[in-house]
Amino acid sequence: MSNILITGATGHLGKATINALLNKGVNAGKISALVRNEKKAQDLKEMGIKILVADYEDYNSLVKAFACVDQLLFISGSDVMNRNQQQQNVVKAAVEAKVKHVIYTSALNRLPIEQSAISFVSQAHVKTEQWLAESGLNYTILQNSLYADVIPQFIGDVLNTQTIYLPAAQGKTAFVVRTDIAEAAAAVLTSDGHNGKTYKITNTESYTYQNVADIISDITGKSITYISPTVEDFTATLENAGLPAETIGGFTAFALAQANDEFNVTGIDLEVLLNRKPTNLKEYLIDIYAK
Repeated sequence: MSNILITGATGHLGKATINALLNKGVNAGKISALVRNEKKAQDLKEMGIKILVADYEDYNSLVKAFACVDQLLFISGSDVMNRNQQQQNVVKAAVEAKVKHVIYTSALNRLPIEQSAISFVSQAHVKTEQWLAESGLNYTILQNSLYADVIPQFIGDVLNTQTIYLPAAQGKTAFVVRTDIAEAAAAVLTSDGHNGKTYKITNTESYTYQNVADIISDITGKSITYISPTVEDFTATLENAGLPAETIGGFTAFALAQANDEFNVTGIDLEVLLNRKPTNLKEYLIDIYAK
C-alpha cells in the first residue's frame, strides 16, 4: 500500500478524506497528515495517523514532509491573498521530493476566469493546474463544485426568518456534499488509472435557491420564501447587521457566481468514482433541517 499524505488535514475536507480512507480499509500507519499546528491534530494522532508539521509558506518544511510520499492529496489553501505563492511552493516541493502522484482539489467553474464573479478565488486554481501540468509530476485534478455544506451559511437562520435572502436570481448550482468529495478523493488515492485526468466533481442535477426554499418548506412544514434582492440592497442589509466588509464581499461574490450559473455543471464523474449515486440536495437538506 502506498504512503499517503493529506495536506490541510485538520480542515473539514482533510479529516473527511482520512475517515474515507480508513473506511476503505487503509491502514492508519500508511496515512500521514500535514498540519500547521500539531495541537489541533491530537484526534488524528489518536487514530494512529502520522502527524507532519509544515506550512505552505515554508518551502523547506514542505520538501522535508514530502519525502517518501507516494500519494499526495494537495488540498488547496484558504489564504486567498497569498495562495498563488503558497501553492507554487507545494508543486515545486513535490517535484524536489519526487512525489509519485499529486491529487489536487481544484474548483469547477463554467465561465472563463475573466468573466467569473469569483475570479479572485478561481485564478489560483487555474494557475495551480497549469503548474502541475508543466511540472513533470504524475497528477490528477479534482474540480469540485460548490459544497452543499455552505448552504446553511448562505441562507442563515432560515427556520426563524422563513426567508432566503440572496442575490442569486434563478441561477442553478449542482451542489455536492463534502463527504462525497472526500470519498471520491479516497477512491483516487487507492486505485490506479487516474494519472493526467481531470474529474468534474459535481452532481447529476442542479438547483436554484427557489428549489432550496421549496425543499426546506416540504421538510419542515414551514413556508420558506426566496427573495433575490439587488446587490445594493443585499450589501446594505448585511452592513446593517454588522457584518465585516470582507464577509459581505465574499457572500456577494459567491451569490453572483451562482446567479451567473458558474456552478451549473452536471456530470457523472463523481458517480463513477463513488460507484453509487452522489448525495442529492434533498437528502442533504433533510439531514440538516429535519430535526
